[in-house]
Amino acid sequence: MSADAEEQADDPPFRRIAIVGFGLIGGSIALAARSRWHHARIVAVDRREVVAAALQTRAADDGGDDMRACAGADLIVLAAPVETNLRLLQDLPEHVNGNVQVTDVGSTKRQIAETARRLADPRLQFIGGHPLSGASTGGFNAARADLFAGQSWILTPVGEDGLAMARLSRFIDGLGGRVHVMSPEAHDAAMAYVSHLPQLVASALMHVVGERTRDNGLALAGRGLRDTTRLASSPGDIWRDIASTNRDNIIPAIDELIDVLVRMKSGSDAIAATFESAAYWKRVLDAGREPA
Repeated sequence: MSADAEEQADDPPFRRIAIVGFGLIGGSIALAARSRWHHARIVAVDRREVVAAALQTRAADDGGDDMRACAGADLIVLAAPVETNLRLLQDLPEHVNGNVQVTDVGSTKRQIAETARRLADPRLQFIGGHPLSGASTGGFNAARADLFAGQSWILTPVGEDGLAMARLSRFIDGLGGRVHVMSPEAHDAAMAYVSHLPQLVASALMHVVGERTRDNGLALAGRGLRDTTRLASSPGDIWRDIASTNRDNIIPAIDELIDVLVRMKSGSDAIAATFESAAYWKRVLDAGREPA
């Protein structure tokens, strides 16, 4: 590869990236971008102690504890909890001084898409985003540069700006993610089953088992309980926001699960049928393919 080609390959799609919320996801975006594009400038926007840690570890070049730090960015990533992102997006026009691309990383998409439509600010090119990556613990200390490697990253555009989509897709590709495009409505309906219900079930299961068996009972638990409840350490404040912004999809999912559990109470035939179906869909899941 020629020197010119190498320089072009290393040319970042965004030269100044402001990340609002420097936790697990926001911090990992910074680390991945820093690893991929050495010329990109990263701005951390969070509490003072978090910004200080980001600067000290060189995950960020600049930072601040309010949205004024976003001025001059050509990409702003809203990486706070879902309902906080909604407020930040509404306030953003006061803090930008030119055209800027904006995305988020929230687990629900309809409300933030509607907020962007209502704003209708021509300076803000908003495309919703949701990286399907995470860890059992949050915070900047858990961030890592390879968090998105090979993982799906859903984009939910609210307009028809092909150039903005191409630019953001190139950025996500550079972080290691695999871009999928969905409508906000289709995203929220799907996530109710493949993400939100599993989290609620894991937390509810751990609550019931812990309250019933206490310390002495949990000391007897094997790997099955640990594997099944891996998600139970997730922070409640983040999931409260997710549940409140996708309630209409989550409630039917919970009802369907309750119906299955009730049928299983009826006896061995229902248990056998449920286990057979579960084993089939588990094979499909592990194979990473659609059913035949």
